[in-house]
Amino acid sequence: MKLALQLAYKNLLGAGLRTWLNVAVLSFAFVIIIFFNGLMDGWNQQSKQDSIAWEYGNGHLRNNNYDPFDPFTLQDGHAEIPSGVNHITPVLIQQGTIYPEGRMVSVLLKGISPDQGIIKITTASFKTSSVRFPAIIGNRMASSAKLKIGDEVLLRWRDKNGTFDASNVTIIDIFDTTVAGVDSGQIWMPIETLWDMTGLQNHATIAIADSNYTYKAVEGWNFETQKDMLQNLDDIISMKKYSTAILYLLLLAIALLAIFDTQVLSIFRRQKEIGTYIALGMTRTQVVRLFTVEGSMYSILAMIVGCIYGVPLFIYLNKTGIGMPQASQDMGFSLADKIYPIFGIQLIIGTILLVTISATIVSFLPAKKISKMNPVLALKGKLQ
Repeated sequence: MKLALQLAYKNLLGAGLRTWLNVAVLSFAFVIIIFFNGLMDGWNQQSKQDSIAWEYGNGHLRNNNYDPFDPFTLQDGHAEIPSGVNHITPVLIQQGTIYPEGRMVSVLLKGISPDQGIIKITTASFKTSSVRFPAIIGNRMASSAKLKIGDEVLLRWRDKNGTFDASNVTIIDIFDTTVAGVDSGQIWMPIETLWDMTGLQNHATIAIADSNYTYKAVEGWNFETQKDMLQNLDDIISMKKYSTAILYLLLLAIALLAIFDTQVLSIFRRQKEIGTYIALGMTRTQVVRLFTVEGSMYSILAMIVGCIYGVPLFIYLNKTGIGMPQASQDMGFSLADKIYPIFGIQLIIGTILLVTISATIVSFLPAKKISKMNPVLALKGKLQ
């Protein structure tokens, strides 16, 4: 085996430019595979952390009459906060309409306790406000409605009897978040204020559970675990991974095709050399192993070359992040302005194995032809 490695190494260096072209293409595929998978893993982890911190908490206790995907259930999708259930923060959700600069904008009014600490929305600012109808909004909502702190905007809503009412609300704070689910088209208010506005005293649409919450069956309410709520995000990430896999598999296929062609050409041009090896006492299996090792060494050189320019690039991207287009921030799920890729050891080892095994297989396929060669004809350089 040691002799095979030495001969393979010398043959690769002797091939000159052909070797380094194959190595360059394979190293690029190696770096691209790690880059895209690291980007997806970074997005996945950031999105999950942000969604939990800003929206999901440890899960939602949801009223059975409320469907988050059906706005027509908002009118009746609430009930009195279940008694005897601890470690939850109730949230009442109602429909409303604001009129910024004469425009009509439909919004969701969300009432939440100023004392809550489960999600990161800055509800503590309610406790220091002296206005009658204080409200806080997210950066997306502020941008789309052209509102800023201190602005008053006309709000219209319906009470429990279906009667319309209207008043000015004051924007007392704007929070910066990457989670569109708590931002786009939403206005947050103290839940006591929303109770007074709608007459729905002690009612809630959902309740956000904290880490100490223990699930127990509550009539009329359904508990969605944190895992259930993150399933949509997992599905999106999986879909993105499959789509990007097409790109880097094409690159890998191109690199492997180049190695395959190189091995076929090498065996064709080196028939006298192969015959000499056999004449000197090497078995056909040993010669096949020599050419297979020679092809697989492309992957080793490719990883060395890839590390030379890939490691500094990955370190830089991990520190500075990758900026996302502004238009992608309103896609309905958590997406930060910058994504910080995660290049885990499992990803790197898996990619190394993928590239090495693939290069070895495509090197063995043309090399196995050697086992059927006639050594006498090979010494003469004649085709069989």
